[in-house]
Amino acid sequence: MARKRCVLRWGAAVGLYWAACAAHVWQTGGLLALGLAWNMLLALLPLCFACAAGRCRLWAGRAALAVLWLLFLPNTFYMLTDLIHTPQNMEWVNPADWTVRHSENVSDWLLTLLLGTGAVLAVLLLSVLLLGAVAIAEQATQPTAEPTDTEAQTDVGGASLEGEVLVEEAAAEEDDLSLDFVGGMKNILESTGFANASWQQYVMIAIACVLLYLAIVKQFEPLLLLPISFGMLLANLPLGGMMDGPTFQNFANAAEAAEFAAKYGASVTLTADELGNTIYQVQTATGGLLYYLYQGVKLGIYPPLIFMGVGAMTDFAPLIANPKSLLLGAAAQLGIFLAFILAKFLNFSNEAAASIGIIGGADGPTALFVTSKLAPQLLGPIAVAAYSYMALVPVIQPPFMKLLTTKKERAVVMEQLRPVSKRELVIFPIMVTIIVALLLPSAAPLIGMLMLGNLVRVSGVTERLSKTAQNELCNIVTIFLGLTVGATANGNTFLDWDTLKILLLGVFAFSGGTVGGVLLGKLMYKLTGGKVNPLIGSAGVSAVPMAARVSQKVAQEENPGNFLLMHAMGPNVAGVIGSAVAAGVFLALF
Repeated sequence: MARKRCVLRWGAAVGLYWAACAAHVWQTGGLLALGLAWNMLLALLPLCFACAAGRCRLWAGRAALAVLWLLFLPNTFYMLTDLIHTPQNMEWVNPADWTVRHSENVSDWLLTLLLGTGAVLAVLLLSVLLLGAVAIAEQATQPTAEPTDTEAQTDVGGASLEGEVLVEEAAAEEDDLSLDFVGGMKNILESTGFANASWQQYVMIAIACVLLYLAIVKQFEPLLLLPISFGMLLANLPLGGMMDGPTFQNFANAAEAAEFAAKYGASVTLTADELGNTIYQVQTATGGLLYYLYQGVKLGIYPPLIFMGVGAMTDFAPLIANPKSLLLGAAAQLGIFLAFILAKFLNFSNEAAASIGIIGGADGPTALFVTSKLAPQLLGPIAVAAYSYMALVPVIQPPFMKLLTTKKERAVVMEQLRPVSKRELVIFPIMVTIIVALLLPSAAPLIGMLMLGNLVRVSGVTERLSKTAQNELCNIVTIFLGLTVGATANGNTFLDWDTLKILLLGVFAFSGGTVGGVLLGKLMYKLTGGKVNPLIGSAGVSAVPMAARVSQKVAQEENPGNFLLMHAMGPNVAGVIGSAVAAGVFLALF
């Protein structure tokens, strides 16, 4: 069964390569890709000859197949030369400036598919053949077992069994050689990722590639989406073990545990089983890299550090100059509570529903912080949903903004904000920290670090700390956070009905937050006699500064001279505070 599955997957990979060659011939009308397809066929022949030699029982047949294997083996290496010369022949890369330069009738995706599949197959074929040769050589050099006395004994009737034994041994030896050859090649083939990956992992790899495309080509918040999608890619590569935790050996006896630990140079730790009995635990293997980096998410370390960096990059002056913006930030949290109620109807627990609902704040660190406290088993899908929707703000928000507002409302030009003094900027983070921490102590880690980052920015006496929080610290934590968040999306556990429901609820929560902010903005538009542009209400979600940029972009589609960004930043930064407060409410309740 495993061999059949391995052959099917190899066949699918080769078929994909030949399909790309055929598509290239169809698009260009040239025959260059036919040569590539022919070379792939020739490169597969040594593998076929090797497998046939393993099954052949005649020495003459094996010798003939071995000669054919040796004659066709260079074709496998020619696959690498194809990869070197093909881009040049297709004028894919300009050596002068490394820009894309190819025929107008050849698409980028086709060239990428052609060269990518060719590279993967070439490396796999070389690895299989070379490693297989090493395995066969090692088996050939192994000493044969000496016959025992019992094997040479005769039976009591005088009929000798020695001849029968020798015949059986010869046949067994021949079979063993065949089995060793086939077994060696089979083990090599089955040790590849193609043979061990599940369909769920293939699906997640495809999704990761789509997200990488959105991050690199479409530039949808690449600082978040690129590490998330690449972490998703790493976690779904089979046999990588980057998210595997450490393994342990349990002992009931302290002496046995100490002896085992001394043998392997490990230490003994005390723990308890499900019944409360003391057991002695010895670590036998360490975990993967991403597993240990993920502890920063699991223990709630990364989110407050990210908040400190966000605080150092945030200007609260628009919020201070226009306090009404705080109401818009609060209204944009409507999606959080709507998603919470809907999750309850879908039979999620209070803790799980609260963790799902917080996605509506479009605040990834807050979602991670709440989920790690209330529903750590849902950390993977909630983290992926929260950060993916944050990155997709330019896609999700505009349809709702245009649906709920008129052209006249979107074209409103707001008055310039008043200047804010340094004293106000310094007092604001201190007072917010005190008030929020006293009302909701559970929100103190997020609000405290957010306001600390802002205070080092506006105080004017800690410029070095401010730059570090904005750049080095925030960038490092963002890389670790993005990689580990993406790595939680392992296809074997990620693709289930609960995950699908969480993703749908996340979209609902995010859309509900956008709708709530825009509706309150429309109300302010009516109450102020048309002085407030309702689009700034959509910026009340916590995606700083993406949501504010989207508000300005939609407004400028109606009035190119409308600069709404600074007005939208008020609700935007208010949303950060609002989502942290909502998180504190959930943590206090559950």
